[in-house]
Amino acid sequence: MNLTTQNQFSSRVSQLLAWGHWFTLANIGLALLLSLAYLFADAPPTTAVGTFYMVVTWLSHTAFITFLAFVLTIFPLSLVFPYPRHIRGMASVLATVGMTLLAVDAFVYYNLGYHLNYSALGEILSLFWRNVSNTPALSTLLVSAFVLLILAYQLIISNYAWHHLGDLKRLRIGRTITTTLVVCFALSHSIHIWADAELKFDITKQDNMLPLSYPTTAKSLLAKNDLLDLKRYEQERSVNVNAPNVSFVMPAQLPSCTLAPDAAAVDIRLFSTKAELSRFLEANPTLDKVAPILHPTDSDDTIFNVLYGLPSYYRQSMSKDHIDPLWRRPPLTLQTNLAQFDFIHDDVEALVKVTLDEHTQVQDTHIVFAFTLEGDSKEGVTTINQLWSTDARLQGLGHIVQPQDILATVLSEQWQCPELGASALIANNMLSNGSKPNINYSQGVFIALRKDRITLLSSDGSYKHISASEGFSVDQELNVPFLIQGLKQLKRFNAQ
Repeated sequence: MNLTTQNQFSSRVSQLLAWGHWFTLANIGLALLLSLAYLFADAPPTTAVGTFYMVVTWLSHTAFITFLAFVLTIFPLSLVFPYPRHIRGMASVLATVGMTLLAVDAFVYYNLGYHLNYSALGEILSLFWRNVSNTPALSTLLVSAFVLLILAYQLIISNYAWHHLGDLKRLRIGRTITTTLVVCFALSHSIHIWADAELKFDITKQDNMLPLSYPTTAKSLLAKNDLLDLKRYEQERSVNVNAPNVSFVMPAQLPSCTLAPDAAAVDIRLFSTKAELSRFLEANPTLDKVAPILHPTDSDDTIFNVLYGLPSYYRQSMSKDHIDPLWRRPPLTLQTNLAQFDFIHDDVEALVKVTLDEHTQVQDTHIVFAFTLEGDSKEGVTTINQLWSTDARLQGLGHIVQPQDILATVLSEQWQCPELGASALIANNMLSNGSKPNINYSQGVFIALRKDRITLLSSDGSYKHISASEGFSVDQELNVPFLIQGLKQLKRFNAQ
């Protein structure tokens, strides 16, 4: 076929392509409006160059993915099926689907911190269910109105661009906007290359802010959550065991806990060595195996986990300010012989007793937990030992637990106070699947446990996966949605 300028087929194709560019330009404006949610989802950049990079990246990347959608859908349709009325209708529908998908992704990112993906489908569906279940009729009405509004916008700009194509071709604003967006695109990539080379984490932490942008790395993920030790990263292998600058914020209100008259007291025994634990178990044969317990090799961090039911991320801040465990409120009382927490005054006839290397006989009326702090290796950040208990319901669990899970289980199962546990602890009930990420923090390393895999994310940006049962390294990419959930949970009580 000879496609000359006089050919009717060629003329229709040419007109459709010209119309498609203006239609796409109008959709770039709508996409920029919807994508503003990404800019407000995270803390703003702290430097001028970081703010400038965020703006030029927002403009150029949003325009690029909108134009790419046009190239992959409307452009080929215009070539093989050049019928204006049908193309304009199909383009309006496709653009409505695309913009709705962008809005959904922006909503998910604003609330959860990551984009739409299959690996986090359960959490995403849970987010939508929470928002819809409260007011289902109103939610359905708002969503329907939003989609219809987008469709109306698409039909209006589609018809306007087609019927005023001659007038639009005479305008120079299209070239100006296109040139500006191309310059922004070049600037954003140039700045990112420079920032990556010069360790400007105020820029690189924005890598995964927009959909289909730079993939998230361990360094950008840590920088985004203020957990990247820049000095350590620059020195590559220098050791920094200090916790980040954490400013603990007390929750505005915590639920009360009403105990049954026959509520059992809890006796938690920690032992410095495996030999000490063995002697205690020989003297108290009522204890049985519960589950493997993953805990930090730093004994103070593990003890903090047990006492507070929180990751050790908060240990220095709460110890320095002499803050009691959040769960400790009448009638929940505490007694301990731990010197490093001597600011916690003992209660008479305490409901919870946490002791170190105490071999006294356990009482039949108490729920007892016991494990050793001694690890197989002092070089690692974590170690796995065996948790023992007198609670028959906990015997033979098939999954790994963490020290803070002891208090979460006691509050939920023994004392029937799950609301207090959910508000005051960052832990999981050992008898449930656990709605919270299974996380901890020790020696500058973020620890995440999922099934058999332990992820250790260091403050220098390095990471590794370890098989919990076998101990060998696992070669796998970071599960970004899972880690973002865990990091958000970790910083729940942090003012920053």
